[in-house]
Amino acid sequence: MTDLASTIVVTVTSEYLDLQSAPDRNRFAFAYHITISNKGASAATLLTRHWIIIDSNQERQEVHGSGVIGKTPTILAGGCYEYTSAVVLDTPIGTMEGSYQLINDQGTAFDAPIAPFLLSTPNTVH
Repeated sequence: MTDLASTIVVTVTSEYLDLQSAPDRNRFAFAYHITISNKGASAATLLTRHWIIIDSNQERQEVHGSGVIGKTPTILAGGCYEYTSAVVLDTPIGTMEGSYQLINDQGTAFDAPIAPFLLSTPNTVH
C-alpha cells in the first residue's frame, strides 16, 4: 500500500515584504507561496493545517486551523492547489514547518508534512 503522505508534495517559496515591514519596530513581514501537488491516484481534501513558526530568538508559535486561507480545497489526482499567505516575525530571520491534514476519497485521513523553510530579509543569510 502506498504511503498516503508521500502522495502529497508541498513546495514553498518565501519573500520578504519590505512595504509591510517596520524593522525599527521589530516587525518583519514575509509572504509564503505554497503549491500542494497530489501525486496520488485519488482526490484529497485539505481539512486543517498545523504550522510551527520559530524566529531567531527561538520564540516558537504554533498555529492550528481549518483549511488554508479560508478554504478546504479538494485536490484532484494529478492536480495541484496554490495559495499565498503571510506571517510577521519580531526578527529578520525565522523558519516555518508543519503539516496539512487531509482525507482521501476513500475516507482515509492522513498528514502531509511541510518541510522547514527559511524566512529571511535580503542579504541576511548567504
